[in-house]
Amino acid sequence: MPERFAHYPRIAVVTGADSGIGKACAVALAAAGFDIGLTWYGDPDGARRTADEVRAAGRRCEVAEMDLTRLPGAADVIDELADRLGGVGVLVNNAGTGASVPFVDTGWERWREVLSVDLDGPFLCAQRAARRMRATGAGGRIINITSVHEHAPRVGSAAYCAAKGGLGLLTKVMAQELAVDGITVNAVAPGEISTPMTGQEDVDPFTQERPGVPVGRPGDAREVAAVVALLASPQAAYVTGASWPVDGGMLMMGPQASALTSHDWRRVESS
Repeated sequence: MPERFAHYPRIAVVTGADSGIGKACAVALAAAGFDIGLTWYGDPDGARRTADEVRAAGRRCEVAEMDLTRLPGAADVIDELADRLGGVGVLVNNAGTGASVPFVDTGWERWREVLSVDLDGPFLCAQRAARRMRATGAGGRIINITSVHEHAPRVGSAAYCAAKGGLGLLTKVMAQELAVDGITVNAVAPGEISTPMTGQEDVDPFTQERPGVPVGRPGDAREVAAVVALLASPQAAYVTGASWPVDGGMLMMGPQASALTSHDWRRVESS
């Protein structure tokens, strides 16, 4: 791989960075030396708090609202942030939504909303970023935040699983096509993480018990961000088309692991 691909702009755009995993990613990338463009939806105060943390790390930060139900135009925000920052070397597609509704009861509007935010939006945002990365000839990184449900189904999450599964396979196609340009594309697949999306805002995951997960607790958003920061680095140049579960071992237990209520599964009876 040509050496020039190690010199992509130290500028990262993180979608949905007003809270949770997106916020943690923006702060972690700032600590790693990236200027940050962040998008938000529904929580301007959260976006300001994230921007304050980025700037406290000594990095530039630009902020923009982005509603991924208003496509394709909403994805133009990626270009706007890149223009304001002077380029883009990393895109973290984190913005997402979900629904807990039985398959037969999932309405068309709700189905389309989840697919728009969780699949159509990342597709369009990645196109904007990839075109800019390709034009510079310096390479780059695209990281799609999927879910363990990229890999395993969950009852009541038809739209969410369809979107995240689709984003996982899209990640692989992007990785194949963009590798020649020095652009790596990977997915990070969180399990249960203590964030507002899982109803656990400001909850210390180390105080929560999850008997069905080998690690025994939910994850912290910063534990996801640490993997994102690794994949965003020049040192990860030979990693592409991969999906990195950050799930405390949940996938090894099956998709309903979090529903287990005791530690009995850990016991092995001697024969």
